[in-house]
Amino acid sequence: MDSLDLIQTFREVAQRGSFAAAARATDMSPANVSKYIAQLEKRFGVRLFNRTTRQVSLTDAGQLLLERSGALLELIDLTADELHERATKPSGRLSVTAPHGMMLTQLPELLGNFMQRYPDVSVDLRVTNRVVDLAADGVDLAVRIGPIEDDNIIVRRLVPLDYVVAASPEYWNRHGRPSHPSELAQHAQLAYALPGDTPHWQFTVDGRTQSIALQQPRFCATDAAPLRKLAAQGLGVIWSPRLAIFEALARGDLEAALQNFSIQGMWVYAAYAQRRHNSAALRALLDFLDERLRVRDGKIPVMLELSTPPDAQAPKSGEEPREKAPAKPSVKPGAKPAAQRGTGSSTPLAPPSDATADGAPAPGPARKAPRKKA
Repeated sequence: MDSLDLIQTFREVAQRGSFAAAARATDMSPANVSKYIAQLEKRFGVRLFNRTTRQVSLTDAGQLLLERSGALLELIDLTADELHERATKPSGRLSVTAPHGMMLTQLPELLGNFMQRYPDVSVDLRVTNRVVDLAADGVDLAVRIGPIEDDNIIVRRLVPLDYVVAASPEYWNRHGRPSHPSELAQHAQLAYALPGDTPHWQFTVDGRTQSIALQQPRFCATDAAPLRKLAAQGLGVIWSPRLAIFEALARGDLEAALQNFSIQGMWVYAAYAQRRHNSAALRALLDFLDERLRVRDGKIPVMLELSTPPDAQAPKSGEEPREKAPAKPSVKPGAKPAAQRGTGSSTPLAPPSDATADGAPAPGPARKAPRKKA
């Protein structure tokens, strides 16, 4: 029996004044209680009880142990409770990585809301298009696109990617809206592309995922944020996940087109190492992202909360409700048809490319990381 159990048995005898009463309280035999007290006295080298046939009383040493052991056991209980709380209450520092452009419009705000809910958790956000080694780089959670083939990685779906073509209302008024992906050759294309790469935009055409290679985009960038800004300024057309531009769509800064050709089956995933599965902070972050991003009744909660247009908000006290401006015509009088305009060219529809608009590998069907064969 360890020292703590011996001390607890000693306290039962001291408080009840009887070996027999202590035995009944601890569901032990009187002989075992006597044996444990003898072991404790031998360990300390002092007598703890004065024993007679009629009563048991504490020696001076026993009285000291009774006084000191109470505080000791209370401290041990408090420490055990704190350790249990640390194991179950989210706390500590999490390292999160995400690619440029993808979700960075909302991810910082989501992480901020998460830290407000869990004030004992801190977050390091690393923005990179490189596929990091979670273990080697000390990353707790990676936000990724597409399948992940690593038997040491656990994968969880976060949110589907609904890609749309979008431009400002002024741009559509000047140039008209395309009715088919092939007509994008006649439009100013604002594209994500790494140096030396040909950007591709993917669509669903006749039930199949196909790509358009952009040969002469008007503007290229290695980050999606400049593309969104230029599109809002009316300088061209972007191909973007709806999740990345839904606030601009709700405000009317951008308007979507070719939505019937939106590519399907693309997802944002959360990936984390199996060794981190029991982290309370990581579990809390995964549950929080699922709460905010998982589709419910065809809607994504974070999009519903952040995309309320100003005109739809309740007026302040004493103000009259705002009236919406009349819709602008889709094409201004005298504008040239799309076939007579062009700032870039496009190849015919081709098989899907190896990269998405944010530089990540083109995703396949959602699945867990496969186990490697022996």
